[in-house]
Amino acid sequence: MGTERFAGEISIGVNGVLRYKLFGQEVFLTTTHIGMTLITLTLLIAALLVNRAVRRADWRKQPGRFLNGAEMLVEAVDRFTLGNMGTEHGGAFANYIGTLFLFLMLSNMAGVFGLRSPTADYGVTLALGLLTFFLIHYNGIRYQKAKHVTKLFRPFFLAPIQIIGEIAVPLSLSLRLFGNVLSGTVLIALVYGLLPRVLLLVLPAFLHAYLDVFSGAVQTYVFCMLTMVFVAQTFDRRDETL
Repeated sequence: MGTERFAGEISIGVNGVLRYKLFGQEVFLTTTHIGMTLITLTLLIAALLVNRAVRRADWRKQPGRFLNGAEMLVEAVDRFTLGNMGTEHGGAFANYIGTLFLFLMLSNMAGVFGLRSPTADYGVTLALGLLTFFLIHYNGIRYQKAKHVTKLFRPFFLAPIQIIGEIAVPLSLSLRLFGNVLSGTVLIALVYGLLPRVLLLVLPAFLHAYLDVFSGAVQTYVFCMLTMVFVAQTFDRRDETL
């Protein structure tokens, strides 16, 4: 098994860092893999630290800032989820929506830390869109039974349009996130490539603040909100009939 290093230059595409020969096939370790690995490790370490703080907390004493911050984050996610999905079903999705929110937020902000945003890779956003697609139809069949399928054929002559609309959900979710994050990545790469080194000390900071932090937060909110809205629509409605 051999490896080959690639030059580390500013690029708008997904770059290979290492290339392996494995069982006669080329396997690439890309900037997307590195970014996702670091983000996942960050979230795992944060979760372990919060778990440790909760286990060691003394109910007779005032919690510290770290534990207070974690509790505020959990409460915010709970309110966000229950407010959009309802109190009956929303609690079951709080953990998933919270994890999705944190992962997307860190992924979209990866440029601030010198990494290429994993969400600027369509393979990542498509996987997230397909996961939402799976949740929609899993819960639709779970709560609406056969009605979840039969409603696509009512009226029958509009069935092709409604089926295309269902297929378009993961595509629209993934392309919206991918397009917005990639556009920011391209713009920042162009700025780094065109500006003189003196201006690189000042101007990119404002671009990162807007394109990575502000725009990244907006795209994270939109993706999570649409996920909750689409899934919540599949819950059983008493006013609907077969």
